[in-house]
Amino acid sequence: MRKDSEALQRALRALEHLHPKKIDLGLSRIENVLTALDNPQHKLPPTIHIAGTNGKGSTTAFLRAMAEAQGLRVHVYTSPHLVSFCERIVLAGKMIDEAKLLDILARVQQANDGQPLSFFEATTAAAFLAFSETSADLLILEVGLGGRFDATNVIDHPAATVITPIDYDHAEFLGRDLAQIAREKAGVFKQHVPAFSAEQSDLVRAVLDGEATKTHCKLQNMGEHFSAYAQQGRLVFEDDNSLLDLPLPALRGAHQISNAGLAVAVAKSMQIDEQAIAKGIETASWPARLQPLSSGPLAEIANEAGAQLWLDGGHNPHAARALASAMAELDAQEPRPLVLIMGMLANKDAPGFLNAFEGLAQKLVAVPIEDHASLSQENLIDIAKGRGIKAEASDNVTAAITTIIQAAGKAKLNPSPRILICGSLYLAGSVLGQG
Repeated sequence: MRKDSEALQRALRALEHLHPKKIDLGLSRIENVLTALDNPQHKLPPTIHIAGTNGKGSTTAFLRAMAEAQGLRVHVYTSPHLVSFCERIVLAGKMIDEAKLLDILARVQQANDGQPLSFFEATTAAAFLAFSETSADLLILEVGLGGRFDATNVIDHPAATVITPIDYDHAEFLGRDLAQIAREKAGVFKQHVPAFSAEQSDLVRAVLDGEATKTHCKLQNMGEHFSAYAQQGRLVFEDDNSLLDLPLPALRGAHQISNAGLAVAVAKSMQIDEQAIAKGIETASWPARLQPLSSGPLAEIANEAGAQLWLDGGHNPHAARALASAMAELDAQEPRPLVLIMGMLANKDAPGFLNAFEGLAQKLVAVPIEDHASLSQENLIDIAKGRGIKAEASDNVTAAITTIIQAAGKAKLNPSPRILICGSLYLAGSVLGQG
C-alpha cells in the first residue's frame, strides 16, 4: 500500500506540469482528451450536476445519503479533498483505491500525449473514465470552479442541475461582478433539464431566472416553488404537491436546513421516496463542516482542559456568516469564550470573513497552512485587531491549542473556551490528517 501511495503522489505531481497555470477555465482541452479516451462522459449513469459558491459539498452529502438509503449505487465527484486525493472519486459508494486511480491516471496521461491539460481537467477526465467503467445508478457531480467553463460541464443531458447559494469567491478567476459570477454558474443549465436553486439574493435570483429562460430549462427556486424550515425540532419541507415532516439534519448549523431542503427537492424529482429522504437527512456525513472534534491528539489536549474543539473548512464571507451564526447559537445554549485558530490562503477575503466574527470571537490565533500560499500571520493579526479581536501567532495548530488552554488556565476561565479551527479546507485537511 505504501508503494501505491508514493506512486500516486508522483503521478499527481506529474499532472501539475502539463499546464503552466494551476487553473485555466475552458472546455477544449478536456474535450480533446475525453475524445481520445472514447468519450467516457457519454457513458455515465443519470447525473446530478451541482454548482454554487457554498453548500455544494453538504448538498452532495445529503443527496448521496438519500439515494443510498433508497438502495441506489452512487458515484460521487467532489473537490478538493481533505486528507487523501482518493476522497474526490467515490465509485458506487466506495472511495476509489490507489491502485485503480493510478491505472486511470496513467491512461489519461497516455491519451493526452503531452498536450496542455490543467490538473483539474486531468483528474476530472480520470474520474469520468472510472465512473464509466463501474456500474452505478446515479452520479452526483460537483463543479470545481464557476460552471460554464468548468471541466465537469461536458455532460450533455444531466438528470438535474443544482445551484447552491452564490456569493463572492475565487475573485482572481470569477471577478467581483456578482451578476457575472451567477451567469457563469448558471452555465450548467441544460435545455429542458430540471434545475433547482437555493435561496439567493435578489440580483442572483434575477440572473438565474434570466439564464433559465434563455436555456429553456424549468428552474425551481427555494422560497418560490419549495421551502424548508425548522419547526418544533423537525425539518418541514413544502412544495406545491406535498408537505413532508422530516428529521433535523445530521449536519450542524441553521444553514444546513436550506442545504437539506434543496437536496429534498432534487431527490423528489429523482423519485426517491420519503422514507429514504428522511434517513438520508439524519445520516449524511461531511467532514470539516462545523465538525466537533472529540477524539484524536488535538481533541485530547482540549478535552483534558474541558474546552470544546470545532473544525470548519469554510473560507469566504458567506460561509463565515453561516459559521458565526452557528457559533452564536452554541453560545446561546452554553456560553463559552470563542477563540479562533485561523489560517487562510492569500487569495481569500480575510477581512470579509472576519467581519462575521466581530463582537463574537474574543481572540484569534493565526497559523500558517503548510505547503500552500497562505496569508501572512502578521496580516491576519492586523485584520483581526481591526475588528476588536485580540490576536497572536502560533507555529501550528497543536501549539495554538496548547497556548489557548494555558492562557485560559492562567486567567482561570470558567467555562473553558470554545475553540474553532477555521479559514481553509487545506487547514482542515491537515487537522484531520493528524487522526
